[in-house]
Amino acid sequence: MTGHLKLRIHVSEPFDFERIAGTAELTGWTVDHGDPENEEWEVHLDDGFDFHGRRVSRLLASPRYVGEHIARMFDAIAGFPVRLAHQDEGSWHYAFTGMISERRERDKEPDNGASI
Repeated sequence: MTGHLKLRIHVSEPFDFERIAGTAELTGWTVDHGDPENEEWEVHLDDGFDFHGRRVSRLLASPRYVGEHIARMFDAIAGFPVRLAHQDEGSWHYAFTGMISERRERDKEPDNGASI
């Protein structure tokens, strides 16, 4: 069985997403990365959000641009551009865009001498 891949998603559109949902930074996980044939990944959110009267706890992430594969996320430095869909009455509805990246947890932030 493939382990959970922890992800971080920064939603950039719609422009007022942060106001509506309370945050623009989402965290979650997927196991869909284990199959290289998957062109979309279902992301289970750690903490869901409310959007237009509905609770969203899962997103479907796919490449934002034609001809790209979501596995390119592993090669990206600052994130990979994605389209994001939420379920609406049983089907996926694309409503957001953003950047997705692998989430690495740290026990403590490194001391780079810049802290106050």
